[in-house]
Amino acid sequence: MSEPYSVRVTVRGYETDTQGHLNQAVYLNYAEHARWSLLQAAGISQAQLVGQGVGPVALETTIRYLRELLAGDEVDVTCVFEWGNGKTFRILQQIRKTDGTLAAEVSAVAGLLKLKERKLVADPREAFKELAADPALFGL
Repeated sequence: MSEPYSVRVTVRGYETDTQGHLNQAVYLNYAEHARWSLLQAAGISQAQLVGQGVGPVALETTIRYLRELLAGDEVDVTCVFEWGNGKTFRILQQIRKTDGTLAAEVSAVAGLLKLKERKLVADPREAFKELAADPALFGL
């Protein structure tokens, strides 16, 4: 298996809370940034998704906070898609300091929504294969 897709982010001072560590909600922003970066790297733009009448939707997200992050810390945010047979798929992510320390794990259940019908695409795996110039980034 190849290395998971990863994007580097630097914790900015304005993202920290009164204790000086990264605000809990910002972890979600980092995870979302990595997911959209992966789509872009795979050749999928937001405009292309809208043009096809679909959009990714988050159905459930769990964050496990393991170590604090401080302003100036650099982290790598990974993104791995796990495909099943149904309408949903999982996205597993790690937020890891550059020294290797695991700061957080993010696990999400997602789907691909048909924008007009407001229903999930029956086979998101096939849809991503068709949309992506590089489906290998999705593990396809």
